[in-house]
Amino acid sequence: MKTLMTTSTLAMTLMAGAAYAETNACLITKTDTNPFFVKMKEGASAAAEANGISLSTYAGKYDGDVETQVAAVETCIASGAKGILITPTDSRALVPVITQAREAGALVIALDTQFEPADAADATFATDNFKAGVLIGQWAKAKMGDDAANAKIALLDLNASEVSVDYQRDNGFLQGFGIDIKDPTDIGDEDDPRIVGNDVTDGSPDGGRTAMENLLQIDPDINLVYTINEPAAAGAYEALKSFGKDEGVTIVSVDGGCPGVQDVADGVIGATAMQFPLLMASKGIEAIKTFAETGEKPQNSEGLDFFNTGVELITDQPVEGVPSITSAEGLEKCWG
Repeated sequence: MKTLMTTSTLAMTLMAGAAYAETNACLITKTDTNPFFVKMKEGASAAAEANGISLSTYAGKYDGDVETQVAAVETCIASGAKGILITPTDSRALVPVITQAREAGALVIALDTQFEPADAADATFATDNFKAGVLIGQWAKAKMGDDAANAKIALLDLNASEVSVDYQRDNGFLQGFGIDIKDPTDIGDEDDPRIVGNDVTDGSPDGGRTAMENLLQIDPDINLVYTINEPAAAGAYEALKSFGKDEGVTIVSVDGGCPGVQDVADGVIGATAMQFPLLMASKGIEAIKTFAETGEKPQNSEGLDFFNTGVELITDQPVEGVPSITSAEGLEKCWG
């Protein structure tokens, strides 16, 4: 009897210790092919291992794949995940399932893209996406000089869902370029004659190529191209090149991945705004660990739940009044 009790007590102690040590968390990205999200996954996985957290990862099949992300959140709820890190592919449509996750006791942190409303999640770790857009808009305006008054602008956006990261970057760019924004939460309602049009890319090279081809059909004299990210920018450049217009057209973008920074060095992209997805992911994992241990939810120094992970302009053609670093410097920092 004594031996049985000792064995049982030891088993219970080991089980309790294992339960205490094991914190389950999830990372859900928009896709697992975009280099930005690949790097985010690397950062989250490394931080989880360092902090003793068991991490499950999920991704949509394409940017805009709401159904797969909803299913992933439901799986995380069922598994009893203590925390969920998610880059919402649709910042509005995912709110109901995110609410369910929080009601089930999970800490939910948005990465890169804010929910709408932002407080649908417990916190957001992201770039100030509007500022990222403003930087490339200011740079483009200064770079074009007097010709900015006669610019012909193509806007290559994300998708038709009006996700927050999409209109924040788009409208930031337009404001930085000096174009009035009618609605900061909408895309495509400006009536400035310099805007040739908007098209969607799903953040991919193929999408960027098709969108650029479509807008060149509207106006073959486009001379300035805004792109939601660097994969879309690469596709846009290929389309311009096929039309014999790879010279004399300025492309600006956002992300700052190593391939994108190399495109700045190679003259494909004029300027890009660098984000820091590794930092977003690692900070998110640290917040989940703190929540699991203390029940405390993240707040910044101002008592708010938005954490700005920073942005830097990368260009080899600096302009006065817009702080920037070179592509060589950017290659030392890109998502490292």
